[in-house]
Amino acid sequence: MKRKFFGTNGIRGEIGEFFTPVFVSKMSSAIATFMKNKGTMVVGSDSRTSSPAVKYGAISSILSTGIEVIDLGTVPTPLLQFAVTYLKVDFGIMVTASHNPPHFNGIKVVDSDGIEIDIHKQKSIEEIYEREKFDYVSWEGNKYVTKIDLTKEYIDQITSFVNVEKIQKRRLTCVVDGGNAVGALTTPLVLKNLGIRVLSINSNLDGHFPGRGVEPIPEKLTLMGETVMQTKADFSIAHDGDADRAIFGDEKGIVHYGDKSIALFQKWLLQDEQNKKFVTPVSSSRIIEDISEEMGGEIVWTPVGCIYVSRTMKEKDSLLGGEENGGIFYAPHQCVRDGSMAAALMADILAQTNKTFSKLVENLPQYYQKKDRIDCPNKLKERVMEYVKNNVQKASEILTIDGVKLIYPDSWILIRPSGTEPIFRIFVEAKTNDKAEKMLDDGLGMVKEALKNT
Repeated sequence: MKRKFFGTNGIRGEIGEFFTPVFVSKMSSAIATFMKNKGTMVVGSDSRTSSPAVKYGAISSILSTGIEVIDLGTVPTPLLQFAVTYLKVDFGIMVTASHNPPHFNGIKVVDSDGIEIDIHKQKSIEEIYEREKFDYVSWEGNKYVTKIDLTKEYIDQITSFVNVEKIQKRRLTCVVDGGNAVGALTTPLVLKNLGIRVLSINSNLDGHFPGRGVEPIPEKLTLMGETVMQTKADFSIAHDGDADRAIFGDEKGIVHYGDKSIALFQKWLLQDEQNKKFVTPVSSSRIIEDISEEMGGEIVWTPVGCIYVSRTMKEKDSLLGGEENGGIFYAPHQCVRDGSMAAALMADILAQTNKTFSKLVENLPQYYQKKDRIDCPNKLKERVMEYVKNNVQKASEILTIDGVKLIYPDSWILIRPSGTEPIFRIFVEAKTNDKAEKMLDDGLGMVKEALKNT
């Protein structure tokens, strides 16, 4: 189902260009109008410089439709999702552009179950927006704004799912890179409550994200690795702009792609469970398949995007899901990705196994992963994707769940348009580094060729 404004994770755009005060007002009015039960909505925002303006603009429009608002303040996205179910409200709006650059912002719309609304509801909201038929009320119908801090309740729920006593006995040290964003507000507190010595870097909130940028990719996390080495920490964690993802590093200062961490969660959290279904997008590593086969589990593939993982987990009653970008979905807590929950679970794994992080990773199946991106205007994405589909090489298996994934006996390549940025992403995995490098070059070349011919 094609949508005009909603992408893989909500609505995003450049401030002052696409994301203007007029757009925010109209879209927030459409969201509130769609919420036919004029009950209560929670609203929160990340640490971007534009977030206060967007949030208060959204709140103004929501109040004008007769809906009560609970303002959570500056919070991680998972805390807002927790608040929706904890307070039993009807809807939630999170103002964030996640890992996008500082001049972007966005809106995520959360349903009453704490998961982002499905594509059908997104489409309905877009139709209301374009009709401009908003359910405004008279002055007597305007409701109130209440401010609530649910940080303690959120942290208490996270720590209830891990073995606090064992973690305390392990006497771990962790480096937390907050990325100048909202993860710095919760993860250090979660870990301290577990008896972990926490060393924080890039933890001052700054909407320009001056420390290492807002996206926690290993290449940008050298300071985190160096800090681990200097302080002899046991592991490290870095978050994205709204702290729903977590990228981990080991005690040797090596920062690993999310494929490795989600494989560890899969292996250690599902091994003793009867339901071993692991829900993950088509961009995930073959490591996941190897572990699933080893433990007699099942992989449920989805398109790329946390909403697909969350909704599929709920449908399949799955305990766990994961994304290669560091998204961990732990259903006992909530069926959404949560960076602080991931931090607590990783500490629990280290304590329960009594092994070092590097040793746990060393025991995983070994593959070489390569990832890259190439600029592509949004208006050309469909034509470029069609060209790629028509010109791909033969493969053992071809998946078109999201983009094109070519699967070979010991390697694979995925080419897909981003749902949040004007780019194409290329994911590659192979048994040797040389082969992975060549496949990545081939993938980039194919997209470049497609751009020339569109």
